Amino acid sequence: MFSAFWLSACTTTSRAPTSAKVRVIPKVMHGQYVVRRGDTLYSIARRHGWDWKALAAHNRIGSPYRLKVGQIIRFDNRPLPRQTPASAPRRSTPPPRQTASKPPATPSKPKPSVSRQPAKTTNPPPRQTPPAAGSAALSAIQWRWPTDGTLIARFAANNGLNKGIDIAGKAGQPVKAAADGLVTYAGNGLYGNGEALVIKHGTSLVVSVYGHNRRLLVKEGQQVKAGQVIAEMGASGTDRVKLHFEIRYQSQAVDPLLYLPKR
Repeated sequence: MFSAFWLSACTTTSRAPTSAKVRVIPKVMHGQYVVRRGDTLYSIARRHGWDWKALAAHNRIGSPYRLKVGQIIRFDNRPLPRQTPASAPRRSTPPPRQTASKPPATPSKPKPSVSRQPAKTTNPPPRQTPPAAGSAALSAIQWRWPTDGTLIARFAANNGLNKGIDIAGKAGQPVKAAADGLVTYAGNGLYGNGEALVIKHGTSLVVSVYGHNRRLLVKEGQQVKAGQVIAEMGASGTDRVKLHFEIRYQSQAVDPLLYLPKR
C-alpha cells in the first residue's frame, strides 16, 4: 500500500573563486528507512546527511555492506536487532563423473505404447481487485491523474514491492489531488515515502497516497478539491524525482490504473 558525486581536478593556475554555494543536507537523527530495490548504503546515507561508514556502524552492518529489500535502516538510537548481510551464493561444484562397467547385453523387451497428453498451460495470476463493495465505492469517485509524466513503475500485487504506481517528472512539478477529499496526513513519517500526503475520499474506507514530494502545500485537516495543487514533486526518500501514488480501500492497496482515466 502505502526507491554519485563527480570529482574533477583542474591543472590551470587560475585562482579559485572566493566563495561557492555548497548544498549541505542536514543529518537525519530520527525515524527509520525501509530499503527498496536499487538502494545502496551509500545512496541512503547521502540522501539523509550521513557518512556511509557511520551509518553502517550505527546499524551494525558489516562488510561487504550488502542490503536486502525490506531491511530497516535506523537514524535514531532505538535498539536494533543485529542484521547480517546477505551472503553471496556459493558456486556448487559438480560431482566427479563415475564410470561403470557395462552390463552384458540382454534382449530388449518391447516398450508399451504411451499416449502423449498435451502439456498443461498455466494462465498468469489475475490482477488483484477489491471486493465488490470496494470496487463500487472506488468507481463512484471521479478520479484524475495526480500529475503529468511518464509511468515508470506499475502496481505489483504479488511480490509487494510496489503498492502503487510511480510517475517520473521534474523537480517542483505540481502534484494535484486525484479527487475531492480531506487531508488526513502530511509529513515524512511514512517510511520509504519521504515527504508524503494521505487524502481521505468520502468515507475513511478510501484514501489516496502521494509520496516523495519536495514540498507539501497543504496541511492535515484541510479540505481539497480534485485538481488542486497539493505538493511539489521531488525525490525525498528515493533516488530520483518521481511521484509515488497509491489508492487504498480499507487499508488494502489496489491498482490505481483500474480507476484512473485512460491516457
